[in-house]
Amino acid sequence: MERIWIYQADRLLTADEETTLLKRLGEFTAEWNAHGHQLSASAEIRYHLFIILAIDQTVTMPSGCSIDKSVRLLKELEQELNISLFDRMQIAYRERDHINIVPRSTFEKLIEKGEVTKDTIVFNNLVADREAFNRSWETPFQNSWHAQVFA
Repeated sequence: MERIWIYQADRLLTADEETTLLKRLGEFTAEWNAHGHQLSASAEIRYHLFIILAIDQTVTMPSGCSIDKSVRLLKELEQELNISLFDRMQIAYRERDHINIVPRSTFEKLIEKGEVTKDTIVFNNLVADREAFNRSWETPFQNSWHAQVFA
């Protein structure tokens, strides 16, 4: 099973930023290990907004220390690129072919106004494995944790 972590930027990344991120993340995943055992890991960026780290747990299980190393790297990259990757109060949703990122309070107002509906596609960055990612990362509002929180 492939374990994943999704980090959402607070704004769209530039092409240069993506190049920097992918280079650094590629170097990191090539050397990433848990208790001396190489992790089968990868990194990707989707929609110029989401950084996705993955580990094939059938090869080697990640450890708390190995996960902490990835978090430290992402925090360094936040500082270098002047982005935020850990602000869980930012909600991403799709509006036609555009992805919007808004603070939680704004998202609540959009629901009240009817601009975000039960069919609006939201991003469930809490999915923890590739199967759930493929099935429900991009999901209608009514099927997401967002619907329960903003009920």
